[in-house]
Amino acid sequence: MLLDDYQGVALDYGGWDRVPDEWQVVALEQHIDDAEELVDVLSDVEIVVAMRERTPLPAAILDRLPELKLLITTGMGNASIDFAAARRNGVVVCGTGIKVAPTAELSWGLILALLRKIPAEDAGMRGGGWQTTIGGDLEGATLGLVGLGRLGTRMAAIGRAFGMEVLAWSQNLDPAAAREARAEPVEKRALFERADVVSVHYKLSERSRGVVGAAEIAAMKPSAYLVNTSRGPLVDTDALLAALERGAIAGAGIDVYDSEPLPADHPLRSAPRTVLTPHLGYVTEDTYGTFFRDAVDGVLAYLAGTPVRVVNP
Repeated sequence: MLLDDYQGVALDYGGWDRVPDEWQVVALEQHIDDAEELVDVLSDVEIVVAMRERTPLPAAILDRLPELKLLITTGMGNASIDFAAARRNGVVVCGTGIKVAPTAELSWGLILALLRKIPAEDAGMRGGGWQTTIGGDLEGATLGLVGLGRLGTRMAAIGRAFGMEVLAWSQNLDPAAAREARAEPVEKRALFERADVVSVHYKLSERSRGVVGAAEIAAMKPSAYLVNTSRGPLVDTDALLAALERGAIAGAGIDVYDSEPLPADHPLRSAPRTVLTPHLGYVTEDTYGTFFRDAVDGVLAYLAGTPVRVVNP
C-alpha cells in the first residue's frame, strides 16, 4: 500500500506492473490523520510505501500492525518512523534514492518570489493593475545558511552566482569545509544579524527543534527574509507569526509546517508578507521517478529474499 498519494500519480511512476500479479498494489490519495483509522486500513497490509514524513509511523502504530513486514520510505531517512519499533516488530525498513537539487531550486524560487514580490504583482496583473511594488536585490546582499550539508552547500554556490556574500552556521560546522564552500563560518547570532536572507537547511532532531527561535528572529534586520524548506519544527512558528504581524522582518517563504497538511484555518495561511507552498521541495518529475522506481525495486528485492537499501539492519 502506498500512502499519501496526494496528486493521484504514484502508480504512474516506477513501473508497478513489474510487481507479480498476485500482489494487489493500492495507492491512498487521502491522508489519514486518525491513528485508529490508519491501523484499521493497514491491519492486513504486508508492504507499505511511505512518502517522506507525510504519515507518522510511531511505535503506537507499528506495534499494532502484525502483518507488516516491509516498510519503504522515500529517501534514506525519515524522522516520522520509529525505526527501533519497526526492528522490534520484525519490520524491514528500506529507503530509496533522493535528489538534492529540487529543494534548493524551490528555495530560490521562494527567495525570488519574496524579494521581487512576484505573487503580489501576478495578482495585480490579473486584476487589471500595473507595477505596484518595488523589489529587492540579491547582488550585493548577504545570504545566511542555517546548515551547510549537501543542500546548504548547493545554496551557497547559487548564492555566489547571484553575487551574494554567504554566511553559514550549524552546531557542528567545520570552518574549513565552510570556507571550501565559499561561505564565511560565523556564530549563530551574527548570521541572523547580518543576513538579508536566512535560509534553513537543517536536519530535524530533538536537539534542533526550534533552532530558529524568538531570539534568532528578533536578531534579524527589519528588511530581512526567512525561508524554510527543511522541516517546520525547526522554526518557532508562533515567534515567526508575531514577527510578521509586527513587521519586524520583511517576510517569510515557507514550504514546511509543524502539522501537514496545514490546517485550513491555520494563521500562517493569512499571515502578511509570506509566500507559502505545500511542501513542494521534493515534488518533481525526476524525484518521483527516483522514489517510485527504487520503491518497486525494493519490493521486488524483498520478494526475492534480498532486501536492498535497508536502513534498520
